[in-house]
Amino acid sequence: MVALAVVALAVWFLCAWANQPRSPHLNAAPGPAQFSAARADATLARVLGPERPHPVGTPENEAVRARILKELATLGVPARTYTAFSCNSWRGFSFIACATVTDVIADVVPGPGKAIVMLAHYDSVPAGPGASDDLSGVATILEDIRALKASRETGKHPIIALFSDGEETGLLGANAFLENPALKARVGAVVNMEARGTSGQSLLFQTSPGDGALINLYAAHAPVKATSSLYAEIYKFLPNDTDLTLFIRAGFPSLNFAFADNVRYYHSPRDTRAHLDHATLQMHGDNLLGVVRGLEQTDFAALKGGNDVYIGVLGVWLPRIPSSWALLFSILAFALIAFAAWRTREPQLTRRGFLMSAFMPLALLAASVLLGFGLAFLAQIISRHPDPTYAYPLAMRVALGLGVWGMALLVSRMACIHGAATSAWLWLSGLAVIAAATLPGLSPYFLFPSLIAAVLLLVASFVPGRWASAAGQGALLVSALAALVIWFGLAVGGEALMGLKLHPLFTIAAAFGLLTLVPLLARRAMRYRTWLNSIIVCLVLALILAVLTGLLPAYSTASPQRVNLIYFETGNRPARWIADTAWKANGTEPIPATLKDAGHFQFSDEAYSGLAGASGYVTPAGAPRYPLPGATVTSDRQEGGARIVSLRLHGSAQTSAMSLRIPKGAKLRAVRIREQSVEAPNGWDDDTRIYCDGPDCRDLALTLTLASIGDLQIPFAERRYGLPPFGKALAAARPATAMPSQSGDGVILTRVVALPPD
Repeated sequence: MVALAVVALAVWFLCAWANQPRSPHLNAAPGPAQFSAARADATLARVLGPERPHPVGTPENEAVRARILKELATLGVPARTYTAFSCNSWRGFSFIACATVTDVIADVVPGPGKAIVMLAHYDSVPAGPGASDDLSGVATILEDIRALKASRETGKHPIIALFSDGEETGLLGANAFLENPALKARVGAVVNMEARGTSGQSLLFQTSPGDGALINLYAAHAPVKATSSLYAEIYKFLPNDTDLTLFIRAGFPSLNFAFADNVRYYHSPRDTRAHLDHATLQMHGDNLLGVVRGLEQTDFAALKGGNDVYIGVLGVWLPRIPSSWALLFSILAFALIAFAAWRTREPQLTRRGFLMSAFMPLALLAASVLLGFGLAFLAQIISRHPDPTYAYPLAMRVALGLGVWGMALLVSRMACIHGAATSAWLWLSGLAVIAAATLPGLSPYFLFPSLIAAVLLLVASFVPGRWASAAGQGALLVSALAALVIWFGLAVGGEALMGLKLHPLFTIAAAFGLLTLVPLLARRAMRYRTWLNSIIVCLVLALILAVLTGLLPAYSTASPQRVNLIYFETGNRPARWIADTAWKANGTEPIPATLKDAGHFQFSDEAYSGLAGASGYVTPAGAPRYPLPGATVTSDRQEGGARIVSLRLHGSAQTSAMSLRIPKGAKLRAVRIREQSVEAPNGWDDDTRIYCDGPDCRDLALTLTLASIGDLQIPFAERRYGLPPFGKALAAARPATAMPSQSGDGVILTRVVALPPD
């Protein structure tokens, strides 16, 4: 048992090491034709300047754009800007975003024909300076432009760099680019550089459909293989988007790279150059330079084909097969394992023994998941926070690991070595069949170790002693190592991306890995008392560590809580302050005690009453201080069976953004804002928010096409980014263990425009 525990622990540390960013060029002196993180960091410092937030439409945004143009001029690359007003409706949300954006387009390698597009956005959220998200992408492209020009290589395609604006508002710079037919016609293939943290591996997390040739190109040109078809599979179901979403939707061959460790600083004031990991930046640049050079030598027509299923193993290998082969190989693996099991069958096996063996994997998975929920619930109850592992995850990580190991020991007495091996590998290969038929991107996690096991177990079934022999146990151990590397790699990477709040990802992945060690545990069955005491020790230690997790602070100065302070006025009601923690838990998690006591905040389910139904902590702010925005109904008529309402919203000179909420009952069909028309997508079953970002939105004309002719109340609001001067006392009460994020602190002034029955 101890030896197998050491093996499992060693594989875990190996996967943790492999999950760190690395590059063959990191500690060397890169030549002029190679990417250099040091040079890119110096470029980032110049582009970032004073490290201020630079959301779309602000003077800071304009200053960053000017510095990018200066860098391109220094590199001798011709560039121009393209300005347009653009609107985009996000999938998954009843949300329409608009803004005036200015893209920077640079001709890196001129020439006729379709171009390779290197893509990154240069705007930031209002709360943070965006050093990683996404000026690291901008600096990566600028350094790779220098390397490409230094190499003087010739390729089959021109190369352009697109530094888009307004990505954080709603992918608006990319949308404006693609709405221009002449610009869109230049695109052949796209490589996007993104960030959702400040460190970690530069992951290939999304590709365009029919990605087999793209994955081959990546495997040939990326020094470290950090990708999985599961990433792309999961991303399809998430309500998240990057600029590349629009290029993929337009049918262009595309690759999307991002790093996502240290997500605690994402979209916050901590997203600074000092927190950006140089190893991450080097890997990011290596990926972009490698795939761009690969694309230069590839005909774009050759990039269209079938999908692959694949998984990076320790950053060294990228095993992959066509997705269309996954089901066939899964069935083959299942059949070979079943045949090997039949050859090594034990005639004396009882019905009870058969059932115990058959359900052993399910028992391990169910027990591990339930234990994870129990440990997390215990820590939450003690902590009173929804994610007590946010600042200090180590204790819970060890608790979950001990718990799953204890469950593996528990089920190891349910079957003998033959029954445990048969059940474990038939379950894994059977799940490979199911995954290949339903979610092909998931199938490599089951299929690839099952293929190894199928060959080894079949060979071992022909040796004397079969699976119980030294050769058979060696076959089981090698097969288990393959599964452990793949599944522990998923657990380690999943924690880096999602944290331990998503503990089922940790426990399920660890349980699948340890499932393949159960046959070896069964072969070396411990004495009953030793077995029982080992399980008790694991569970007691797991409980102690879960309690410790709950007792530790949920947040720290290194991992602060996200709390925005909003000054809110609506109608003739008294003004209020809102302390909003919506980024973490829908506004319901406790705010810091010092802030709560200083402002006498109380939780309210209707914190934003008058604008939206959202919760937060509120406190009176005294008499209203600001004039509210205005609205004029310029036209309200029926036409073609629809109600056409034209409005003009009026904000102040300090307006950062204007928004309005169209009630579900209005049955919005379309909206026209300036020259942009947006249809309401089918399936929207909630209120629709329309958001216009930038100071030029202070005077906003729009026309709504509605199906309802009844009485309507439409809330609208003026948003100002930044805390007003009279909020300094509250800001001082926000401790160092808390910070603003996303749109950050600000002022929201809201009113309602009434539309009587038509």
